[in-house]
Amino acid sequence: MHRLSCYALIPAAGNGFRFGAGMPKQYSLLCGKPVLQHAVERLTSALAPAMTYVVLAQGDQWFDGAMPVRDDVTVLRCGGATRAASIHNALVALSGIATDDDWIVVHDAVRPCLDRASVLRLQKELADDMVGGLLAVPVTGTLKRSDEHARMVRSEPREGLWRAQTPQMFRYRTLQEAFARPGSEHATDEAHAVEAMGMTPRLVLGSTTNIKVTYPEDLLLATAILTALARSGC
Repeated sequence: MHRLSCYALIPAAGNGFRFGAGMPKQYSLLCGKPVLQHAVERLTSALAPAMTYVVLAQGDQWFDGAMPVRDDVTVLRCGGATRAASIHNALVALSGIATDDDWIVVHDAVRPCLDRASVLRLQKELADDMVGGLLAVPVTGTLKRSDEHARMVRSEPREGLWRAQTPQMFRYRTLQEAFARPGSEHATDEAHAVEAMGMTPRLVLGSTTNIKVTYPEDLLLATAILTALARSGC
C-alpha cells in the first residue's frame, strides 16, 4: 500500500433552509460543540491530513466566533451557491498546493458522527485504487415510487443500491477534471461528478451511524450516537 498524501475539504457554505434555525445547521450545538467542529475533529483524528480546508460562504459570520483556532485547519471563503460550486472553487484555490496524485478527501460539514473504523477502511481499500471512491451503506428498506400526488406507483428493487455517505476520496487531478466539465455544477456529490466522466468510483462499506444532520430531530439521534461512541471508546 502506497503512503497516502492527502488534503481534507469540508464544504460548509450551506445555509440550512430545511433546518429552520436562525443560523446554518453546521453551527447548531451538539453535545456542547458546533456540528461542524465534531465533523472536523472526527475526520482529522482518523485521517491526519496534511491540511484541512473548510469552505465557507463569503458572508459567513458564524465560523470565527463558533470554532476554535487550529493550526491544521485553513478557512477558504470561496463557497458557492451549491456544494459542487464550493468544491470547484476550493480545488482552484488548492492549485499549486496539491499535486495531481494527492488525495482529496471531502467530508460533509453536517456528518458529525463519523467513526474511525470507516475512515481507516476507506484509506486501506482506496490506497492503490485508480479511480477513488466513497463510503456508502447498502439500502435495506423497501423502496416505493410515488406520483405527483404522493400515491404509490410501484415498489422498486433495492438489490445493488447503496446510500452514499462521506468522506469521498479522489485524486486531485481527477476532481479537477470532473468539476471542470460542463454540467458538473449539477453534481450532487464528488462521486457523481467523477461518474459523469465514465469512471466507476469504488463503494466502501461505511456505517449507519454516520448520519447527516438535515432536520432538528437529527440532533437527538446524533447525540445518542456520539454518547454511545464515547462509551465504547471510539
